[in-house]
Formats: sequence, structure tokens, C-alpha cells
Amino acid sequence: MRMRRHRGDAESEGAIDLAPMLDFVMNLLIFFIITAVFVKEVGFSLSRPAASNQSTPQDQKKDDKTLYIVLHNGGEISIEKRPIDVRAVRANVERFKAENPEGPVIVVANSKSATGVLVQVMDQVRLGGVLDVSIASTGG
Repeated sequence: MRMRRHRGDAESEGAIDLAPMLDFVMNLLIFFIITAVFVKEVGFSLSRPAASNQSTPQDQKKDDKTLYIVLHNGGEISIEKRPIDVRAVRANVERFKAENPEGPVIVVANSKSATGVLVQVMDQVRLGGVLDVSIASTGG
């Protein structure tokens, strides 16, 4: 008996089976598609309304029990017409809250002021104990 080798047997011995690799690639593709759908960016959108009147909050009466924090163009911050640093906002808010526990705090931002400064000021106001912070806008 002679043993013959078939030409098909020799070719099948040297071939690489690609089925496991394709299964692996499909699993990776499915994994990345599913995780890409559930990725959410954290943040909030803020749109500043246009100012309806051009009166500034400092023009209000002194007996008004509202704390106005004004943000100017260059990133300067002022409370009651005196310039302060962003680190002093918390202390001023805590003092105001001690004097007027129900008094509102309004952050008045110029339309050209930096949004980062606005967020820092709002964070300091919340750290000062006021959770409901209102935002107002002034023109140009």
C-alpha cells in the first residue's frame, strides 16, 4: 500500500485559520461602539441674556437687602462699588448672609466678562452658604 499525499492536504496544513481573529475584532468593535454611546461630558451650558435696561445695580437704593457682585470687562470684581479679589467673595457673602439670612445674591456679569471668572465667583458664593445664586447681565 502506497500512501499518497493529496495536494489539498498539504495546502491545508500551512493555512492560518482567520475565524478566531475575526471574532476578536468584531468583539472589540462592538465594545467600542457601546462605550462610545454612553460617554457623557460633564458640564452645563450658560447663555447670558441681553440687558434690557442700562441701569447698574449700584444705582439701587441702599435699603435694598440684596448683595450685588459685579464682574467687569477685565475680570475685575466689585461688591458695593469696591474692588475685591475672587478669594474675598466668600467672606463677603458669609458676612452678608449673617446680616440678612434670606437676602438674595445676584452676580451681575458684563457681556464681555470672562466666563471662568463668573464660575469662580458662583463657586465662592455657594461656598459662602448661598445656594440660590441669580445671574444678571449688563450690556457692552
